Amino acid sequence: MRERGGFWVGLFASVFYPFTWALTRRTVRGMQHMPVRGGALLVLNHPSYIDPIVDAVFVHEHGRVPRFFTKHTLWNIPLLNRVLDGAGQIPVFRGTAQAGDSLRGAHDALKAGKVVVIYPEGTLTKDSDGWPVDNRTGVARLALANDVPVIPAARWGTREIFDSRRRRFRPFPRKPVNMVVGEPLDLSAYRGREVDGELLREVTEVIMDRVRELLKELRA
Repeated sequence: MRERGGFWVGLFASVFYPFTWALTRRTVRGMQHMPVRGGALLVLNHPSYIDPIVDAVFVHEHGRVPRFFTKHTLWNIPLLNRVLDGAGQIPVFRGTAQAGDSLRGAHDALKAGKVVVIYPEGTLTKDSDGWPVDNRTGVARLALANDVPVIPAARWGTREIFDSRRRRFRPFPRKPVNMVVGEPLDLSAYRGREVDGELLREVTEVIMDRVRELLKELRA
């Protein structure tokens, strides 16, 4: 049964679907690992600014409405703020006294049974070859505090369309964009332990090691 997204999610879909169809030739493996209902944390690599568009279409095609972390300054744009609120997106308050609100918004979404998509680096990867590095521990905080599936995934090919670091946009011909979704991670060994910096770093690496393994599969 498809999760209801409402008018604003439909508006996003009317833009994102044609964009994705026009620019990509997509393949997806492992869709069976995405739950059809209930909260889930989907963890991905992030080499290009168009990743959220491709990932949003993937999640939506699976009958779910994705929630992304989005820069809070976008809420200052008239109309766009209504679209973001209506689509249930999560504002990120980097470098402000409200920085903790980002994770609270994600906790609330997961508890409400939503799919939260997270790029643990918090921004585009700094690695020139596109591998995820410099991962932040927010993904571990969310994974340990919520009894939801933590699903590692990897996607490759978006940087060939838009190399965000070099500001190089090459839309045509359509490029292959491949995604693989892994089985939910078993983090039971880490639950119940005191949550400190060491544990958060350890869990973050466990999650991201699996994302890197999936990315290796795609890049062969």
